[in-house]
Amino acid sequence: MTAALQAQGLGRRYGKRWALSDCTLDIPAGHVVGLVGPNGAGKTTLLNLASGQLAPTTGTIRVLGGRPGSDRAQMGKVGFVAQDTPTYAGLTITEHLKLGAKLNPRWDDALARERIERLGLDPAQRAGKLSGGQRAQLALTLGIAKRPELLILDEPVAALDPLARREFMQGLLEATVEHELSVVLSSHLVSDLERTCDYLIVLVDSRVQVAGEVEELLATHHRLTGPQRDTGRLPADQQVISASHTDRQSTFIIRTEAPIHDPAWTVSQLSLEDLVLAYMNTTARTHHRPVLEAQR
Repeated sequence: MTAALQAQGLGRRYGKRWALSDCTLDIPAGHVVGLVGPNGAGKTTLLNLASGQLAPTTGTIRVLGGRPGSDRAQMGKVGFVAQDTPTYAGLTITEHLKLGAKLNPRWDDALARERIERLGLDPAQRAGKLSGGQRAQLALTLGIAKRPELLILDEPVAALDPLARREFMQGLLEATVEHELSVVLSSHLVSDLERTCDYLIVLVDSRVQVAGEVEELLATHHRLTGPQRDTGRLPADQQVISASHTDRQSTFIIRTEAPIHDPAWTVSQLSLEDLVLAYMNTTARTHHRPVLEAQR
């Protein structure tokens, strides 16, 4: 099966500042990928490179086996919903659908109209009169009706209230299953990723820190709590992701595939939020190589 996204040494620089550095990824098709990281980490840059809106400064990227934005056929395989879920305020919903049909050779008009009806939206309503949640649903409809193989969404629910956010994510999940889409979704809201995503990428300081299937990542990351101990005294097969200490106690978040036999430790499993925060917390993180799925 062709990979959804492959990057090797990918980087993008603006002047002297690297927005993305040494990014290496190999994401299998058929996943809903959660891309998470702090502001300025490079998430939008990576998504813009994947959708062909930017060209790399260094390295290579391939999406669905082709170079992003290389030709009309390649562009037709990828749907993109930007952070502000852009729509044209002066156009009606019907006019948006007509525009989508003109711009996209694989456009599925029946799908688009059926979804608009199911959402209870008035086709004659201008986008500028819709609520934020309704505009987001319209943008998602345009992305899905393009009939892409990969749908890329950049913080699509950031400005929505909790109910609208849940409705959007539910619609995305239904569309993913129904149309067998691969999805890459960036978000600050880990709770949304927990309900939706089965693959995770954590991006910090313009570099990928970890990437892999959520189930496997959660199975191989653990919290160790016990008597105060130096990091260097842990076994070599326990990669320390973060460490914190008090006068008497140490807490480590580690990654290992081996059993943990030391009786001094209390071992607990992590939630997805725990895992994400461990990689994002630069003040608690010890020096370690980024843990990429491809390196394992």
